[in-house]
Amino acid sequence: MKAVYRAVQITRPGVLELVERKTPVPGDGQVLIAVEACGVCGADARDIENASATSPYPRVPGHEVVGRIVAMGANTPSIWKPGQRVGVGRLGGHCNECPQCRQGNFQLCLNQPVLGATCDGGYAEMMLARNTGLVSIPDELGSEEAAPILCAGIATFNALKKCGAEAGDTVAILGVGGLGHMALQYARRMGFRVVAVGRGAEIAEDAKTLGAQIYIDNNEEDAAARLMSMGGARAIITTVSHADTVSKLTGGLAPQGRLVLLGAGKDPFPVSTASFVGGERSVMGSLTGSPYENEKALDFSVLTGVRPMIEVMPLERANEAYQRMRSGDVKFRMVLTMSC
Repeated sequence: MKAVYRAVQITRPGVLELVERKTPVPGDGQVLIAVEACGVCGADARDIENASATSPYPRVPGHEVVGRIVAMGANTPSIWKPGQRVGVGRLGGHCNECPQCRQGNFQLCLNQPVLGATCDGGYAEMMLARNTGLVSIPDELGSEEAAPILCAGIATFNALKKCGAEAGDTVAILGVGGLGHMALQYARRMGFRVVAVGRGAEIAEDAKTLGAQIYIDNNEEDAAARLMSMGGARAIITTVSHADTVSKLTGGLAPQGRLVLLGAGKDPFPVSTASFVGGERSVMGSLTGSPYENEKALDFSVLTGVRPMIEVMPLERANEAYQRMRSGDVKFRMVLTMSC
């Protein structure tokens, strides 16, 4: 094992720097992972551009991490072995002690690290991880294609599982991007009538190739009215955080339909209470998922042929990859690789 490793760290808000760090030794319940790939996610922007008391600099961003275990600390369960390929998503491992863990809601654990925010993430050749955050990676998936499934994949997969729709129902996906392009694939393979809602005609063919039977250009027509002309959507999965855009689309929900929020924003979300009460409609938020749920998303991806559309760059071009992601100039996910 090398004495030092390369990492891209946030030195000050918005600034990424390639550095060398001393290789750490895993502590109690931890493993050391030799990172093979790490996705570049929209959520990285908050970590890279905004300092906080819980995210001191320098910090290594990145939370779609795939690599191999190279060292294990004491009290690591026997299901994990040196050389095993594993992943870690945004949630860095539950505590097994808090009320949420005792209820089995591991994704809502009150005492878990957040990769790239409260602990170092995967823009690096090495990374420490809690054993409770580890996800087993199927052999059928390459590390680069598995990485985005640990965030964009599990988030959309779980949202669709929670949306209340059944096979044959109409499900609308708002936003055809890093999250949306995964949601469209999963929705089609779950047997839904899939409607993609996006901005601009240029994305229409991509949306249909990914799984949408119908594409609605939100710039050119009233998407809610179009959905209602089809009988309404049993569920709407929104991957965007623009509150007004989401609010307008709620008019396309069928009675007893459900709006599932994935895009997180700070703006108030206005809805018509009369519409929700009168039509028994509902709105819910959906986070990511537990390691076990992440493994189910990976397995489903293997079984049904769902794969992220990715562009790969080496670690030393992390800033370029990040800027590409921020500008939207990518179809649809950037992934960093640690291979020299």
